[in-house]
Amino acid sequence: MTRPAGAIRVGIGGWVFPPWRNNFYPEGLAQKNELEYASRQLSAIEINATYHRLQKPASFAKWRDATPAGFMFSVKGSQYVTNRRVLGEAGEAIGRFMASGLAELGPKLGPIVWQFATTKVFDPADFGAFLELLPAQLEGQRLRHAVEVRHPSFMTPDFLALVRRHGVATVFADSDKYPSFADTSSDFVYARLMMTESRHKIGYSAERIRFWAGAARAWAAGGDAEGLPKVETPASKAEARDVFAFFISGAKERAPLAAKAMLAEFGFQPLPLP
Repeated sequence: MTRPAGAIRVGIGGWVFPPWRNNFYPEGLAQKNELEYASRQLSAIEINATYHRLQKPASFAKWRDATPAGFMFSVKGSQYVTNRRVLGEAGEAIGRFMASGLAELGPKLGPIVWQFATTKVFDPADFGAFLELLPAQLEGQRLRHAVEVRHPSFMTPDFLALVRRHGVATVFADSDKYPSFADTSSDFVYARLMMTESRHKIGYSAERIRFWAGAARAWAAGGDAEGLPKVETPASKAEARDVFAFFISGAKERAPLAAKAMLAEFGFQPLPLP
């Protein structure tokens, strides 16, 4: 008997980027309607503005109402939480971030992504103290957390054991600038695909888009994606996982078409504007 796979969502970072008005958004589309359009062409968006400053509850509510049922946002955690010498002292900043209005997204709230500086070195005690601070719920809704670490000292079984103990996902970064390892550590997978190139109309070659679609299917079924670097030997097949894949950085102007191409591999059908 085949076990059910998790949901696969694919998207981009943000929705306001002028070059997308030349190759993604329809000509003449008002900027105020860009989220409404993007959320019907894709199945997820990573909100990056939350990293730089706290947003207002009304903004989260507006974004929720502009998007269709089944759509999800991931939210990048505040830099005032992650860019500090002692992570174990971030409790107050985490509390402010959680109280800024995330709950307004309701069922459209996906993972919260905590991104760390390239200079942040793995300190098991301090990083463990940080993980202890991450809330499991927000106003009755279960929270999912992912950590994007950018220093090679994190590429160790000790780090993986720590995040697995807390049920926190590690971000897989398809990157030649940051540590890139695809060891799974939670009941969902978070991938940031960062090497789109302008020479490809869809960001990656068609062959590579099919590769990422295959990786997402493997993760969703509870397996490991072949052909990706890992710290440890892949574990035996686990339970189904949800997968979030975002085309970020690289040739950013190609990101939406890359996401659309990957979604097409799953038979995703865009929705018309209401």
